[in-house]
Amino acid sequence: MPRGDKDKYTDKQKRMERHVEQGYEARGTGKDEAERRAWATVNKQTGGGNKSGGSGRGQRDTSSGSMSSAERSRAAKKGWATRRREGNG
Repeated sequence: MPRGDKDKYTDKQKRMERHVEQGYEARGTGKDEAERRAWATVNKQTGGGNKSGGSGRGQRDTSSGSMSSAERSRAAKKGWATRRREGNG
């Protein structure tokens, strides 16, 4: 994939980029700089292009949350134990 090619991005990521770019332009940023910043923002939020290169379903969109249900449950239990031990809950 040559640099600048956006074929590997999902439609959702392309919509996000356009929306972010419009926000930068509304704040007075030039068109080219706004586009560059918008793609950098989308890449940071979603982890880059997520379309599959062939068969299969591709990668999960990383913007949907990074922790699994089990990880959230474990974190909640740990937080509860800490609050109980320190008397803050």
